[in-house]
Amino acid sequence: MKNLNLENASFRYIEQSFREWLDILGYSEITVYNLPNMIRELLFYMEKQRLNNIKDLTVHTIEEYYTQLKERSNQRKIGGALSSGHLNKHIQALRKFTEYLRTVGRVQIGNPNLENEEAAHKITWLTTDEIQDLFKASHKETMANGRAEAYNFWEQQEAFRSRDRAMLAIFYGCGLRRNEGVNVDVSDINFDRSILHVRKGKNYKERLVPISKTSLKHLEDYIYNYRSILLKEKTDALFVSTYGTRMQGQSLNLRLGYLIQKTENPEIIDKEVGLHTLRHSIATHLLQAGMKLESISLFLGHGSLESTQIYTHLSAETLVKAGLTTEATGEGVLSKTENQPYSNIPKYNHYENRESQL
Repeated sequence: MKNLNLENASFRYIEQSFREWLDILGYSEITVYNLPNMIRELLFYMEKQRLNNIKDLTVHTIEEYYTQLKERSNQRKIGGALSSGHLNKHIQALRKFTEYLRTVGRVQIGNPNLENEEAAHKITWLTTDEIQDLFKASHKETMANGRAEAYNFWEQQEAFRSRDRAMLAIFYGCGLRRNEGVNVDVSDINFDRSILHVRKGKNYKERLVPISKTSLKHLEDYIYNYRSILLKEKTDALFVSTYGTRMQGQSLNLRLGYLIQKTENPEIIDKEVGLHTLRHSIATHLLQAGMKLESISLFLGHGSLESTQIYTHLSAETLVKAGLTTEATGEGVLSKTENQPYSNIPKYNHYENRESQL
């Protein structure tokens, strides 16, 4: 239902305004793209019902729309309905849209009474051994072709490998979201205090994230020894591309995919791994290390504990098979990932106090 054309000019304006509102709040590019597209379906439904003013929108209308959405066939799957996951994304869009309407004063409308569809929420995460494999892969040299024997080729490749380790330090070691990691600047890293200042978090929320000693070592190595090799002009961006500009999420994901292939580990290669998988992995490892859910929530920058509780649904059997036990200490579990000590991650109150210093 992507190719829906709205006839109502005011509805087209509202869709664009909603998109800009999400962008201003700092939502990821994919969210800014997807949510308004889903709301376009609601506005299209309103047009068909001859409701041509946004003030005609009621909670009852939204609930009726959602009922017919659940009954709609899946255009990509013959004979099937929309998946629970897809329906839940529509619910998210509807809730966020009503929040937008209230915030900008267009309509005083309550939240629709919609319950998330039950779905087998499978979190993809890597074991500590698999994380270690990624670090090992980042040390493997790239084979040069016949024209690439020059010294600058090897120098650049070493810079790429150092940048890969810095990438793992940011997205795994610090648990950053994709958009947060993309926007990290060198000046955001306080080496004296081992703290990363996340300035462009979700909803433009700022937070301080502790950096482990090993992660700090990888960041120092990249910044002081190799980042300058990639620079073409002055920029404060942490991750610099071959062109000397700030790397974007897609480029970092491609680099992670390349690193995964270099592990030659079929178990990792068979998983659907992206930058967010590294974030899921550190959260899982910290939970199994005994860290309190509240502390993990602050570490990840979650707005509520509800978002963090998805990690508690992992079965004990699966975790035991992965070599993680509830008796393990934070330093013990994470010692497999190049002996990264996480004792410097502040407890809940201490972390809260540090965050208040922003």
